[in-house]
Amino acid sequence: MPFIRNKSLVAVVSLAAVLSGCTGTNSVTTSGTAASSASPAPAASTGTSEPVTIEYWQYEYAAKVELVNALIKEFEQKHPNIKVKQTNFPYDQYNQKVATLVPAGKGPDVINLYYGWLPKYVSSGYLQPLPDNSFPASEIEKEFFPFVGAAKLNGKYYAIPTGVRTLGLFYNKDLFAKAGITKPPATWTELVDTAKKLTEKDANGQFVTEGLAWEPGAQLHHWYRDGLVYQAGGKDTSEDKRKVLWKDSPSGLEAFQYLIDFATVHKVGINGFYTDDANAFKTGHAAMNIDGSYRLGSLQKDAPNLNYAIAPLPSYKGKSAPASFWANAIPKNVTGKKLEAAVEFLQFLTSKGVQEQWVEKTGELPAKKEVALQDKYVKDEKLGPFISQLADGNAHFFVDETQERQLFIDAVDQVLLKHVPAEQAFTDLVGKTQKLYDDYWAKAGTAK
Repeated sequence: MPFIRNKSLVAVVSLAAVLSGCTGTNSVTTSGTAASSASPAPAASTGTSEPVTIEYWQYEYAAKVELVNALIKEFEQKHPNIKVKQTNFPYDQYNQKVATLVPAGKGPDVINLYYGWLPKYVSSGYLQPLPDNSFPASEIEKEFFPFVGAAKLNGKYYAIPTGVRTLGLFYNKDLFAKAGITKPPATWTELVDTAKKLTEKDANGQFVTEGLAWEPGAQLHHWYRDGLVYQAGGKDTSEDKRKVLWKDSPSGLEAFQYLIDFATVHKVGINGFYTDDANAFKTGHAAMNIDGSYRLGSLQKDAPNLNYAIAPLPSYKGKSAPASFWANAIPKNVTGKKLEAAVEFLQFLTSKGVQEQWVEKTGELPAKKEVALQDKYVKDEKLGPFISQLADGNAHFFVDETQERQLFIDAVDQVLLKHVPAEQAFTDLVGKTQKLYDDYWAKAGTAK
């Protein structure tokens, strides 16, 4: 929702799913929006009177573009000798632009990247570690939520986020009331039972309302790795991030089967209903959906009358929630005064005041614990359930986010479309995912 109607949050503009495309205009956007009233702590001076211009890249999403424009204005007022130009590309072109321009020395001085892309970018030599004197690892690990450690490779932090994300259970309050359900499910069993009660089909057995939106390529593959596997008592990867552990205990298969059963056994949802999970929920054709806080913006914009609430993810043997983030990094070829200016801009983007603006304008959660755990966020009816899960958040170490997601989708399709036994599809998924890891580490050559 772009606007959260309660006493603590002023506005949350439209954001899409973790890896969805973005809205807004193409090409370059430069600072020009009025500065916000929030006041982050000023960063240190570059120590030179000579002006320097740096370029900031992020994917094209209207809410973030507009906010960064305002932040640039604010930053430039505090640093009159530093100018920042923002450049944006459509989401589906972003990786291609980086791969083409950064190695050629034509890229940005600060770049915003999905954390799951970092291992590939680092192994390709696109990025440099954040300077230790400006971003000490000890301070990052003290101030930020633990899963931000996914940005640490080869013993160095390569990126730092302003906002973070986790998933929650969105539920339609009107559909709950219609079914006589008074509270959201809190356990795996309750989620299945509740989804069954909320599912409605027509005379031909076609869905009218999904009990639980079911879209493996959206957030469910994240829910599996960093939620269900841990909740079932298992682990995602080894400590050194070299081995996939899903098959090292019964938990991995149990979690995979649980997820598959929503479509094959319980028949409460199906892939592609009303285009996708987000649209099915937004239009009132899915009673529940597992999604992130970034969805609040688009719901308010596209479905302002939707009567819904958020609950923490249902748990099993333990609690765990998928966590993710977009983080800012510095390309390898940035040096000298541009590097100094880039570091100051990064320090500004991670300051308390900026993180507060970020949550209020985008719906993403503050990356620093002291900011996120303020009462105005913890007690917020929409953000509070997400905030409550950050301490239990896990962020999967993607060696290739795109391929790993596709492997999961393919495994699910093997069961749904080709009727391959779930155990066989799961075994194949683990083997193919492990090969990606083996190939990555063979190329990287050094441990994390």
